[in-house]
Amino acid sequence: METIESAKQKFEELIQSQKQRVADMRAQGDFVDYAALDTIVIGICGGDGIGPTICKESERVLRFLLKDEVASGKVEFREIDGLTIENRAAHMQAIPDDVMKELKACHVILKGPTTTPRAGDEWPNIESANVAMRKALDLFANVRPVKIPEEGIDWTFFRENTEGAYAVGSRGFETEDGISVDFTITTTDGTQRIAELAYDYAKRNHKSRVSIVTKANIVKATDGKFLKLCQEVGKKYPDIATDDWYIDIMTAKLVDKKRRADFQVMILPNLYGDIITDEAAELQGGVGTAGSGNIGKRYAMFEAIHGSAPRMVQEGRAQYADPCSMLRASVMLLSHIGYQQEADKLEKALDICMSTEKKLVITGRDTGCTCSEFGDYVMQTVEKL
Repeated sequence: METIESAKQKFEELIQSQKQRVADMRAQGDFVDYAALDTIVIGICGGDGIGPTICKESERVLRFLLKDEVASGKVEFREIDGLTIENRAAHMQAIPDDVMKELKACHVILKGPTTTPRAGDEWPNIESANVAMRKALDLFANVRPVKIPEEGIDWTFFRENTEGAYAVGSRGFETEDGISVDFTITTTDGTQRIAELAYDYAKRNHKSRVSIVTKANIVKATDGKFLKLCQEVGKKYPDIATDDWYIDIMTAKLVDKKRRADFQVMILPNLYGDIITDEAAELQGGVGTAGSGNIGKRYAMFEAIHGSAPRMVQEGRAQYADPCSMLRASVMLLSHIGYQQEADKLEKALDICMSTEKKLVITGRDTGCTCSEFGDYVMQTVEKL
């Protein structure tokens, strides 16, 4: 336990570390202008378990959609194989140094699921590759879309990825009188950049409404700051309506069939976003149906939000893995690098294949289609659009 004096010292150290983080943010400059690049490098990082299977299928669909750009040299795909649990354990690193170097040589990354060891597993206790990548590449925005076309649901969540209650989760302490303290962090620079990203996404993807989700009536300093700054950014987009909601009522409204179809784009601090996006994915059909983007100013990584399913590999069923989460992530990747027309086509094809038509069904076993067969189905559907 800490004394009051040592607690003061720890708090001072925490503030100093956050000041340095803000300075680092300011030094990054603007977002990458993909249109200005001679070549956009897309890293394909399969991960482990079913990751290589579903990632490879998504790459195949992306190559189909971007065949002209690949032929002209505007887009280049690079294979990155070093994120298997075996390789990470051998190096005792969440991401081995040589793999990190390869990742940093790309502009965007399509990443399959990776195994994170737990207590009692056969693997050493190394950090999550996802967490390590977000830190190293400063991927400050976690973006998750959820669509249920038959119910009129089309949501995109922008969860701040580096601040809030998760920013310094390991820096809390207990004082000698039995008082435990944790911290939540909101910075001007950190909030402005995710708000700008969310509103830019809304504009490029034809959205008319952005909802800011906080608990600003109670958590006044940090959530209040988050709300105010997001509202200020929203004023730059007069064609987009801005409203705000408290996290408790928003959680309720997402299951309110009379209201939930009204929401489009939502901006949230880290903790609220973590909780509510899992609720939203469950309404869509579970976390296996949802893709995710992790966006920074220099780098971006797109992935499935589910795990690596090692049991499917052990039982010889990897070829029946569902690629839909990775394909949803691929829609986000295409939009992020400026290929909105291709993103719209893939998104529409997935809506047809996953919901309105469903000529092929994925069960994870030989009772359903294979991952590759579903990829063919998606590409055939794109060609008809």
